[in-house]
Amino acid sequence: MDELRQACAEVAARARSVAVVTEAITAYAATLPHLPHPGPDAPPANAAEREARAAYWLTMDAINFGSGWFPTLRKRDGLSGSNTIAAALRDRFEGHGCWTPIELTRLEAATLAPILGQDPDHELMALYATSLRDLGEHVATQDDGSFVAVADAAGGSAVTLACHLGGWRSFADTSQHDDVEVPFLKRAQIAAADLHRAGVAHFADLDDLTMFADNLVPHVLRLDGVLRFEPELVTRIDREQLIVHGSPEEVEIRACALHAVELLVAASPPAAKLNAAAIDQLLWHRGQEPRYKAAPRHRSRCTAY
Repeated sequence: MDELRQACAEVAARARSVAVVTEAITAYAATLPHLPHPGPDAPPANAAEREARAAYWLTMDAINFGSGWFPTLRKRDGLSGSNTIAAALRDRFEGHGCWTPIELTRLEAATLAPILGQDPDHELMALYATSLRDLGEHVATQDDGSFVAVADAAGGSAVTLACHLGGWRSFADTSQHDDVEVPFLKRAQIAAADLHRAGVAHFADLDDLTMFADNLVPHVLRLDGVLRFEPELVTRIDREQLIVHGSPEEVEIRACALHAVELLVAASPPAAKLNAAAIDQLLWHRGQEPRYKAAPRHRSRCTAY
């Protein structure tokens, strides 16, 4: 992930629409250990439960995108777009178990949409089905065709798993800013972290993961004064105009947020033992608070987040 860190630092240094407020880093870092920090799940009771958890999280993270379309989804009462999709998938797993890899390879939007409570003609349903078919095809090629085998093949390395998943269509996420390639691998990295938190795998190198670059953590950092957006960009976001995925300003939002989190890791109190993934989780949960929900965040229609 050093390549990603370096790329984001380069983007932050040349960014035109977004800036990291470096003078705010130290004070802000001191507040982070005091945020609620959810702990890991209890270990799986047996091999079947471990496989079920691996299946759930790899399936969930394969469709953990679509925030640019969430305002157009049918939402469950009191739930956001992302939580609506997550709740529907959880209900499916609890009621019918996980899809097998072969079943995933046959999924179509018309079958998936009712499970998620959505219109089969919604653009996002076709994208979800495509991603899940790709996931199924890759899992089916593992030695025993299991989801756990995907995690075990990483040899105890979250970075190895993230880079491996990042080569799949279902988890691909690389952007370009001028001549700098930025391999964000947001969902591939979060899949590694999710499998670790779920007790499916133990990864000794979680500290090497970066922030999971999306549109919520940058929003929190902007409202908290750690990121500064140019007024014209703020106006577009406040008007809820879509920010084109891969545009300079969209890449800068994600890259500057990631670089800011790296600075927060360096500035956080040693006793807190916070890495980038932990700070991402803390800020994501902070973003559920009414203050952050009340202000529009940037939206891009893409499969990255």
